[in-house]
Amino acid sequence: MQKAKIIVDTREIYSGIPDLLAMKADVEIKQLPVGDYILSEHIAVERKRAEDFLDSLIRKRFFEQINRLKEAYDKPILIIEDEGLFSRNVSERAVYGAIACILTDYEIPVIRTRDAEETASLLYAIAVREQFRKKKEISLRGKKPMMSLRERQQFIIEGLPNVSATLAKRLLDYFGSVKNIMNASLVELKRVEGIGEKKAKAIKEVIEAKWKKD
Repeated sequence: MQKAKIIVDTREIYSGIPDLLAMKADVEIKQLPVGDYILSEHIAVERKRAEDFLDSLIRKRFFEQINRLKEAYDKPILIIEDEGLFSRNVSERAVYGAIACILTDYEIPVIRTRDAEETASLLYAIAVREQFRKKKEISLRGKKPMMSLRERQQFIIEGLPNVSATLAKRLLDYFGSVKNIMNASLVELKRVEGIGEKKAKAIKEVIEAKWKKD
């Protein structure tokens, strides 16, 4: 019997969810440029534990993540997992305001789950419906035709190892094009602020490694 395929970001390894998914689905662990779980070429899921959701609101980085998710996928989903959404020193008004913004301004569904097991069950159900109902193969990157050329260039560079949105812009500013970044030497990459020896080697490895067939 054919299994659904779910691509999981490396940061989710210790959540327990990949192990639960692997009981029913084919799970592939990747370093994803955006999102935590890719369920089809159209659907990516950002999972936040309640505590992490509140932390990201306090540090004001959450909406940057949500915006990137919205830009990359047609049907992004946010899952807020476990209880405790109102246990921190964040007002109820601020929490509901953020959720309202996600729902209305970004038009992203927000789903609450109780624990990792419930999250895994939901992810699997969505993946099965999306992949087998439409008989689609899963893609690592979303297909978002509304991206501008500049956004598409940045999106490509953010797919490199440990390259954030800020660092992607810095690389593009320095080298001037995606092609120049791909052709840059180890020494040239290290000239960009934020790229050391380890990160430069990881980038070159992805660019230069031979493709291995399944």
